[in-house]
Amino acid sequence: MFELITKDNDARRGRLKLFHGTVETPVFMPVATRGAIRALPGSALDEIGFEIILANTYHLYIRPGVDVLDAAGGLHKFMNCKLPVLTDSGGFQVFSLSDLCKVREDGAEFRSHLDGSKHLFTPRSVLDVQRSIGSDIMMVLDQCVEYPADHSYAREACERTIRWAGEAIDYYRESFDRERQKIFAIVQGSTYPDLRKDCAKRLADLDFPGYAIGGLSVGEPKDLYNEMSEITTAELPEDKPRYMMGVGSPLEIIESVSHGIDMFDCVMPTRIARNGTLYTSQGRINIRNSQYEKDFTPLDPECDCYVCRNFSKSYLRHIFRVGEISALIYNTYHNLSYMKKLMLRVRSSIENGTFEELRREIHSYYGRP
Repeated sequence: MFELITKDNDARRGRLKLFHGTVETPVFMPVATRGAIRALPGSALDEIGFEIILANTYHLYIRPGVDVLDAAGGLHKFMNCKLPVLTDSGGFQVFSLSDLCKVREDGAEFRSHLDGSKHLFTPRSVLDVQRSIGSDIMMVLDQCVEYPADHSYAREACERTIRWAGEAIDYYRESFDRERQKIFAIVQGSTYPDLRKDCAKRLADLDFPGYAIGGLSVGEPKDLYNEMSEITTAELPEDKPRYMMGVGSPLEIIESVSHGIDMFDCVMPTRIARNGTLYTSQGRINIRNSQYEKDFTPLDPECDCYVCRNFSKSYLRHIFRVGEISALIYNTYHNLSYMKKLMLRVRSSIENGTFEELRREIHSYYGRP
């Protein structure tokens, strides 16, 4: 499934071959939580050139539901998407919706955030849901803990995560089309090096097609995030893809690539776009600021996306301030275009042996970790 093409120190340039297409890595995956990227038409994915997107098992299970997805023939047909799709297992919702959820030894019992109905996710059932979705990459059920968490609680969550992963990989090998769907394990361990190393090693022994790093970027200091990222990655197999879950700022991505991470996803580029914050080749800008009232230059002179070719900062500020829906669409389109171009530059720099130069450039615009 994964071909490691070249390296520049620890930064990796690779290629993922999935059922619905080939994905060049390192890659950023836009988030279509419920089967749509907020404020972006589906045609824009092809225009910008994305190769893979992410959707969420929990939210699709709640609505539209497995019956609808089965009747539609899976998420690809339902949303008319030809790209590979990776789906989270719902494990993060165990963390983020903790007041609605109870962790049991056999899975996570939760109440719907919509109507309060009771449900149970198990290592097997979340794979069944993802089979109905038709995910190219399925994630196992895991337990993500909040920050800070004491060592004993984090250790219990790690043991549960590893046990669930073992159940999931056995069920996957027994019951799934392994050419059509792949499965990734998720390393947990909070901010404890011993737990991170142990979890990564024991999951590696289970020989999953790929591995994700979970439980980071949940409020811990940046120095701890970078330390845990580096420690965990060092224990993962060289010949398997590595996915940093929920990380998507330019600075976080460039640092994680330097540690050997291949895949990223995050709602940040689209969320901040809807608030008027935009990524550019000179750093972040807030289009609401008064300094752009009569600035008739392009949003980013180094970007050739539809928005930068056609509209000035002044116009983008105007439509945002008066509440036009098109402002959210244009801002989202640009931020995702920026992320796509950033990953193209990352891959090119690794191929050319100039990744550290690009890293220093990103630091100059977005700060140091």
